[in-house]
Amino acid sequence: MNLRQWDVVKVRINPQDRDEHPAIILSPTEIAGDHRWPKVNVIYGTTKRPAESIRPGQILLDDADGCDHLTVFDCVFFPVVRKDQIRTKLGSVSAGRRRPLHQTLSAALRLFQ
Repeated sequence: MNLRQWDVVKVRINPQDRDEHPAIILSPTEIAGDHRWPKVNVIYGTTKRPAESIRPGQILLDDADGCDHLTVFDCVFFPVVRKDQIRTKLGSVSAGRRRPLHQTLSAALRLFQ
């Protein structure tokens, strides 16, 4: 599978997890697409529950980005996953949401003050 930055994939972060969840490839395409690098950083997503509100440091994506339903991505912690654990590519973060995602990542990590 040819992976690129901003691809939305399905992966199981923790071996004890029952299901795979959506994740956004955060590593640059030069790393994600190179077989010599066996791992990538991802932003992990979970299903948005109706009563759940979006907190600072989170972003919401939907089917326009390849998610099956509204999905909350936490932009504070970036798990590392082995590429061979990625079984499915769902889509890619839409061009219109990349800028808000950049802003959420910068704000969550306090990259500019």
